[in-house]
Amino acid sequence: MSTPVAVIGAGPYGLSTATHLRTQGVPVRVFGRPMASWQEQMPAGMLLKSTPAASGIDVPLEGHTLADYCAAAGEPRYESDWDLLPVETFVRYGRWVQRRLLPDVEQVRVVSVDRRADGFELKLDSGDQVGARAVVVATGLSGLAHLPRRLAAAVPDGPSATGPVSHSSQHHDLAALAGREVVVVGAGQSALESAVLLAEAGAASVRVVARGPAAVGFGAPPDRQPRLRPASPFGNAWSLYALTHHAGAFRFLPPPVRRALVRRVLGPLGAWWLRDRFTGRVQVTQGRRIVRATVRDGRPVLALRGADGHGGELAADHVLAATGYRMDLAALDFLGPGLRTGVVARAGGPLLDAGFGSSVPGLYFTGLPAAASFGPVMRFVCGTAFAGPRLARAVARAYG
Repeated sequence: MSTPVAVIGAGPYGLSTATHLRTQGVPVRVFGRPMASWQEQMPAGMLLKSTPAASGIDVPLEGHTLADYCAAAGEPRYESDWDLLPVETFVRYGRWVQRRLLPDVEQVRVVSVDRRADGFELKLDSGDQVGARAVVVATGLSGLAHLPRRLAAAVPDGPSATGPVSHSSQHHDLAALAGREVVVVGAGQSALESAVLLAEAGAASVRVVARGPAAVGFGAPPDRQPRLRPASPFGNAWSLYALTHHAGAFRFLPPPVRRALVRRVLGPLGAWWLRDRFTGRVQVTQGRRIVRATVRDGRPVLALRGADGHGGELAADHVLAATGYRMDLAALDFLGPGLRTGVVARAGGPLLDAGFGSSVPGLYFTGLPAAASFGPVMRFVCGTAFAGPRLARAVARAYG
């Protein structure tokens, strides 16, 4: 069976893209489990760093905002910048949007995508094969967890939630590490919040290893934002405003500049509301890079060194790497080798045109893979407001 457009992924970007496509009159099939990454790769009890206003999934039909969901479900309303949105509520909101607007999402996994004469062939884990003239990759964070190479060297078989070293994406319930000594590697929101949740879940001790030279930091609360700078979903700053509201211009910057901005803007910084829960509960080792990681008698051991050349070893029962995600085309292994090699990459991601199309005609990327072309806003839910309509218009012109 063939379809004009196949969307792979049913998270915020996949749902937004598919609803915009259907509004444009383009037949589309969506493959994936709705909000699966948010349900399974985020720790229970997590609060979204983005404000409620920046946490809506952009769809072209009225009545599907976060506030609309809360009213319909009888849940507390999240409206103010002071309101903290639990990940569990966000997952329920996303699935509510899906049930109302895309009830026919096919909850199967796409195991391969390959070129054929009239477009693409998708093979599903159900055994079915689907033809499509265009494919939109909206798989979110799946497969893109980043583990620093020295940590990876300690676990040749890969990180594991039950092994000595894991990635934060492998934990939904951090209570499984209660009673253990845990070292968290990283200094961003994921690392700092994971450390707090571990401490609150009863870990015997929690230590954050922050490899950068700057001290572990937290953002300013809403009433302490700079008043003479424009507002953005991430705080008041000219740079954040430009990256949010002028994402279309980002792709004209030189590739090294784009790569640096994607990695550094909105980089390692905890949310303002995390400071009080963190202070006094979590130990911090600051400004020490990992020069070697080993496993001795089942316990991970990190050899650390500072800029002054001094260091030492740090042992624990478990090391949790909250080291984020990196775009890597090779990690999108459902794309056939011939297809991947045809995708031109720049600045750490696929080179995309103004409509999110790649160098392979008919193959589109949105969400995190699009950050190298449209900036760090693509790492956040609010980026759906930019990506969804533009991608849909481009696909509708070509394949509608």
